[in-house]
Amino acid sequence: MNLRQVASRVAFEIGQELALYRSLARWIARRPDVPPEATPLGYAQLSGPMLWLWIIGSATEVVVVEVVLRSIDAGWAHAIRVPVLVLGVWGVLWMLGQLAASRARPHLLTDDYLLIRNGSRTWVRVPLDVVVRSRAVEHEYEGLMTSLHQEDDLLLVGVNVRTNVELILGGAQVVSTSRGMLSAGRVGLWVDEPRDVVARLTSRATGPDG
Repeated sequence: MNLRQVASRVAFEIGQELALYRSLARWIARRPDVPPEATPLGYAQLSGPMLWLWIIGSATEVVVVEVVLRSIDAGWAHAIRVPVLVLGVWGVLWMLGQLAASRARPHLLTDDYLLIRNGSRTWVRVPLDVVVRSRAVEHEYEGLMTSLHQEDDLLLVGVNVRTNVELILGGAQVVSTSRGMLSAGRVGLWVDEPRDVVARLTSRATGPDG
């Protein structure tokens, strides 16, 4: 990996971190990233309970470790107490940011496009005029940390590597994504209410056979 690639990776990670904190601020302020002309479509119900378990468990661990280290009368314990505390608090904030991003940045449906999102930095924009049909169908894929996955003509924006709504496009279409322009004939996403979302998409789709 050359210096430019390292710098690009560092910039990406910093951007990811800042985006999580912006999402956390929006969630606390109850100001989701939803423009007036868009209808929000939620997708957080699947991942929410697991994230809350991690957050509560990690917060408990931070408190327990802090109490234990404070009780140890040794130089090494005092030396590592603050770094361990900072790392633990950062971990809890990071997970809170992940939770906040799934709530503050829902999918967005407008008269012209569907913006599919997952968290703070993953997105796919699908113009409604290329959508032929929508249906409630599930897909799963490998790679727990992968939100945007492509296999052949199928592009998936998953939650916990699962999707439950599929958009069938009018042939292979080039769509804009957080990973650049990608070609797809079908696009899958996860939503909390698949039947309602399919009904909304069907009523707004303007594709050749929509």
